Amino acid sequence: MGRRPSKPGSIARLRERKKASGRVFYYYDTGGKDRKEIPLGSDYGLAIMEYAKFERDRTATDLGAKVITFRYVAEKYMVDIVPTKGKATQLDNKREMKNLIAFFDDPPAPLETIEPLHVRQYLTWRKAAPVRANREKALLSAIWNYARDKGYTSLANPCAGIKGNKETGRDTYVEDELFKRVHDKADVGLQDAMDLAYLTGQRVTDTRLMDERDVRDGQIWVLQGKTKAKRRIEVTGELKVLIDRIMSRKSEHNVRSTRLIVTEDGTPMTVAMLRRRFDLAREAAGVAKSAFQMRDLRAKAGTDKAESSGDIMQARDQLGHTTVVMTEQYIRNRLGKKVTPTK
Repeated sequence: MGRRPSKPGSIARLRERKKASGRVFYYYDTGGKDRKEIPLGSDYGLAIMEYAKFERDRTATDLGAKVITFRYVAEKYMVDIVPTKGKATQLDNKREMKNLIAFFDDPPAPLETIEPLHVRQYLTWRKAAPVRANREKALLSAIWNYARDKGYTSLANPCAGIKGNKETGRDTYVEDELFKRVHDKADVGLQDAMDLAYLTGQRVTDTRLMDERDVRDGQIWVLQGKTKAKRRIEVTGELKVLIDRIMSRKSEHNVRSTRLIVTEDGTPMTVAMLRRRFDLAREAAGVAKSAFQMRDLRAKAGTDKAESSGDIMQARDQLGHTTVVMTEQYIRNRLGKKVTPTK
């Protein structure tokens, strides 16, 4: 594990000043008769780098390398950048960071000693989880770009040019019969969630968070958590029947929540609740996990939309994809492109 930087007061000519706000700033003490303090900012790592420039000796340079480790910059990234991401991405980044720290901080490594070769070695080290390793490499790349932007390094990103592990995207299409088997074994709250996810074509997380207040002017107003894409889904046909059914059931609850997806007593459905209920229903239906995951309902929705309308643009708009190519790959890899016979 990396050691935190020592107290700057123990470093010659480096001064620490705490302001009334509680924020700490650092200064370089020039010494001599015309002594003055040159401000170095409030970031200790950057202050050390500036201090090294003033000192211009090997000891100061070594000190900078010792402070600006991968862990130091990674922890800064976790504080400055990760909280601005979606909740699911935040959790992913926290898990990914543990593995990056385990490799690049044992022993603690100065940031600028990380080279492309080390990135390739990391992917090999994580060969048991190749897809997750690719996500971790992407996070490492983001951290490096952050370091460049902040001034911790001017070196090129070591992830550039390093090919990730080969990935095979999930290409499962859930047939109606399979959907029904699991749906029939589901409790009423899970049935609502499955139906709402399929009819709206939204991600499981976005579906779970749908609220009564999102239903207005005959539409469900959606702000997708992952892409921030906005959608207004018309409440007509089977979706209207579903919304009416949900509202009718909720009116009988003692516990009142504005969420659309709730338990039998009206409590909002959590991620863990939804996952557990789906796992139980799938098991009761005798369906393998590899054959049906709840996230597959979004792909089924897009596929069925394109098939029934004959217009892939409608599927693209429903799913919130930015390009038709993305939708084509998403759909056709699962069901296969529809073609006509030779004669």
